[in-house]
Amino acid sequence: MFRHVSGHPKPAGGPAGRTRGGCTTRLPKAGETIIGHKFFIGFGGKGANQCVQAARLGAKTSMICKVGKDSFGNEYTENFKRNEISTEFVGQTEDAATGAASIIVNSEGENVIVIVPGANLLVDSEDLKRAADVICKAKVIVCQLEITPATSLEALKMAHASGVKTLFNPAPAQADLHPQFYTLSDIFCCNETEGAGDSFVGALAFYLAYYPNLSMEEMIRKSNFIASVSVQTPGTQSSYPYRKDLPQDLF
Repeated sequence: MFRHVSGHPKPAGGPAGRTRGGCTTRLPKAGETIIGHKFFIGFGGKGANQCVQAARLGAKTSMICKVGKDSFGNEYTENFKRNEISTEFVGQTEDAATGAASIIVNSEGENVIVIVPGANLLVDSEDLKRAADVICKAKVIVCQLEITPATSLEALKMAHASGVKTLFNPAPAQADLHPQFYTLSDIFCCNETEGAGDSFVGALAFYLAYYPNLSMEEMIRKSNFIASVSVQTPGTQSSYPYRKDLPQDLF
């Protein structure tokens, strides 16, 4: 998945998918079945999460991704529209299901996650060519690794060559990351905490696009504050704050 913040700073996003979450007292061991106490289904995908957070802060955003021609894909596209995110480059395919992730969280907040990228892995060079105008006119592009690394790298190259600010979130983590990811990324931002991490990256993309004259320290401080708000409400995208609900001195 990747997204960009373009034109009038506008972020666009990477893989989209549904998240199935469950809460248990502790994480299960291999081969073990345990009883949980909460279950929910929500919208997820790192690029999509980041794009939603940026949009809720007021950024003009676009997603570049693929979903399946299934109920999840239809719902996901509508979710983008509800968040005022451009879906011009959200493709639907019959060749794979919409990406999905299963997340189990214990009472200490530790988690285990299984991601099935699905249609996200079908995002390719042709999709990037179709979106070339919006990528190359963006103020910020954000890439992750829930699409193929080669596609994310190509998107970073396109943006970098056009002078677009590049923000790379190397997740899910890979041991053999291509060296060019480091040279093509203006900001290389790792995260451990999934939901809050995505809120932080989305907020940082917003500030990079709309407040480029702020110091990096100030951008990080403001983005951290927004991410801290997200952890006070259950869910992922459902926890992301809107600009109107935040202290206005952030803006």
